[in-house]
Amino acid sequence: MEKAKNKVANWTRFHRKFGSHVRQLRNGRELTQEVLAERCDLSVDAIRRIERGSFSPSLDTLGKLSVGLDVSLKTLFQGFEYERTGDVAEICDFLSCRSDPEVKLARRVLQAMFEDS
Repeated sequence: MEKAKNKVANWTRFHRKFGSHVRQLRNGRELTQEVLAERCDLSVDAIRRIERGSFSPSLDTLGKLSVGLDVSLKTLFQGFEYERTGDVAEICDFLSCRSDPEVKLARRVLQAMFEDS
């Protein structure tokens, strides 16, 4: 019985941590819950419940969240698991829709920025 309670507590922490991560992504894009809900084709209540950790989103809902937040599912979960990797993944998502010359330019700029670091 004790193991079952621990599993429930772990899932509750997991949902809250994921909800907090979604809130950080939303705030980082300066979106209100209402605007994100509209972009995701979800209700504002669903966004609130996800961010509070009181709702376990389905795969369909996760897909809608990734579209609304403009990140890949991979980034949504990488960023949740590893904060620093999440930032890198978001940069990769941003660059993934750029042309080859733009990606090469971004690489050169980044290299120049950190050459003397």
